[in-house]
Parts: sequence; structure tokens; C-alpha cells
Amino acid sequence: MRVSEFRQAVTDEFGEGYGRVLMADLVLSELGGRTAQEALAAGVAPREVWLALCRAKDVPRERWHGVGVRRPR
Repeated sequence: MRVSEFRQAVTDEFGEGYGRVLMADLVLSELGGRTAQEALAAGVAPREVWLALCRAKDVPRERWHGVGVRRPR
């Protein structure tokens, strides 16, 4: 997953405004107590950040691939 695909998945799942808030404000304990933005800036893989965000926000597993993002084979 590329950063652009990550950002699109966040927007598709949570909406543009709420997605931005989650990226900047939601502290993800499984990413070392960082926000999604901080984790990406620290070099954490976008897919890892996306999955942590999905788990934190109880996104149903069938949508973890991200809307508009190719499913892994």
C-alpha cells in the first residue's frame, strides 16, 4: 500500500474531514503511542498504519483492504 492509497482508504472509510481528524489526533497504542501522521512520518509502512487504524476504530474486517484499493491476493 502506498501513502496515496492509504490516504484514499482513510477518506473512503471515514470521510474527508473525520479522516483528517483521525490521522492527526487518534493516538494508536500499537504504533508506539503515535498518531497515524506521526507513524507515517517515522517511516512505518502505510499498510501497518491502516490496519492499526482499522482495529482501533472497529472497522469490519471485510473492509480492511480499503475502499478502492486492490485486495491482497
